Amino acid sequence: MIRPETATHTLKKRNSQYKSSWQDVHGILLLNKPAGITSNLALQKVRRILNAKKAGHTGSLDPMATGLLPCCFGDATKVAGLMLNANKVYIAQCQIGKQTDTGDATGTVTKTSTKTSLTNAEIQQAVQQLTGNIQQIPPMYSALHHNGKRLYELARAGVEVTRQPRDIIIHKFTVLDTHNDSLQQTIKFIIKVSKGTYIRTLLEDFAQICGTFAHMTSLHRTELGILTDSNMLDLEQLKQAKKPQYLLQNIDTALTEYAQVQLNSQQVQALIYGQSFATELPSGLYRVYTANNKFLGLGEGLDNGQFKVKKLFLKSYQQSQKPI
Repeated sequence: MIRPETATHTLKKRNSQYKSSWQDVHGILLLNKPAGITSNLALQKVRRILNAKKAGHTGSLDPMATGLLPCCFGDATKVAGLMLNANKVYIAQCQIGKQTDTGDATGTVTKTSTKTSLTNAEIQQAVQQLTGNIQQIPPMYSALHHNGKRLYELARAGVEVTRQPRDIIIHKFTVLDTHNDSLQQTIKFIIKVSKGTYIRTLLEDFAQICGTFAHMTSLHRTELGILTDSNMLDLEQLKQAKKPQYLLQNIDTALTEYAQVQLNSQQVQALIYGQSFATELPSGLYRVYTANNKFLGLGEGLDNGQFKVKKLFLKSYQQSQKPI
């Protein structure tokens, strides 16, 4: 088996060999991340297919997880930061009766219980208790820092440190399916959560309320903010595409939560040069378009009646101005 860090190193080496072929690619690709690789490795695979100069992703998924991973290219990398606080929706499954050191199926079993199945009443009571505004203690196997080190590095060294609970919101925690056999029970949920929520830990807390243990056996993301899995593509589809760049979503796809405003040529030039102008728009952020409906970026209406630039996507704008 190739270790993720070895595969990442190989890709970096290949990337340096192909720098001359990198292209200015702008847009968002909604990748169905496969299991078994890191989010960054998945991104780099997509980047090579597109020959994109600049790439980034938002909302990391653990190696065992699958599903929606927004991959941003060119000017779209500026959008990634705007999605960091977005709510996320997952389909998660857990096995009742066993807890692992990592909280999921990749870890070593550390605790077992003779209580290996739950009643519907127990399940419903627990999910109701964990729905809404709650606090969660982050797991040791996480990328959070403690005194300059990642928690997972400490965990692998057998060190456990105190973690402070964090405020999170569980918007939805609903049972999709339960499966029982003579040895185990697995429960599948659909869960909508706020930023910073660890599904593994949520499932452990769920089991604890029920008087047993559990660990996550699968995790699949279906939504991140306004982005959904309806236009998701897998790596094989990208490889087979003759012109994979045409599969990219427009940058403003990720910004439709903001109202749209069209500006005249003088106003567009003002924003490009960092100048503000008078407006009657209410305060707030807006998607900015030219008179011929070309996306320029984000602008902000201020309380004093001025409109200023918030974030411009000039390279993609200039590219859209070129004749096809």
